[in-house]
Amino acid sequence: MDWGNVTAEDLVDALREVDWSSPPRPLSEFFSRFTVPRSSSKWNSRLKCNLYYYRTNYFILIVSVLILGFLRRPLAIVAALLTALSIAFLNDSFAGTFSEKVTRTVRQFSPHLAAKMRPPLTPVIRGRPSAKRAIYICGRPRWVFVLIFSSASFFLWFVSAGLLTVLWALAIGLLATILHASFRTPNLKARLNTFREEFRAVWRNYSEL
Repeated sequence: MDWGNVTAEDLVDALREVDWSSPPRPLSEFFSRFTVPRSSSKWNSRLKCNLYYYRTNYFILIVSVLILGFLRRPLAIVAALLTALSIAFLNDSFAGTFSEKVTRTVRQFSPHLAAKMRPPLTPVIRGRPSAKRAIYICGRPRWVFVLIFSSASFFLWFVSAGLLTVLWALAIGLLATILHASFRTPNLKARLNTFREEFRAVWRNYSEL
């Protein structure tokens, strides 16, 4: 993939649909080789490639910085977790995995309730879905959970007065992420991983036809 031609919107869409359950990259690889990009186009391409390839590492890094900043504000930690969940629900893979695990857990105690948590069937016309498949969580539209969790997190942010703390911690985490993604030289594994993700996306679109 020519990351120089990938727009920020394309990168956000890729991160939204990608599987976030993959484990983080080893630290020996994460801190392996750093070089200064030779041009702005090289820097732009490297930044997008590393953000995609080390996405799990960057997520753990930002969460760790937030936790360190919230040691004196336990209520703010809950608010941050709810905010993170509301954002994570926007990811298709996370929303589907979360719904599946919750439904499986509920099925052990109440199969009748678990049956009500199944998503509605998508109408099919001439062997193809009539519309783009909507994302449901526990039988409800995704936006319901996003609204509930974001509202609860907003209330806790207001009560804990920890918004300034999270802004500083988030700024430090994002700065560390951008610096690493800018100077970490993409290796062959990153490029091969990109080709594999592209193949999966093409195969997924082909199988839905």
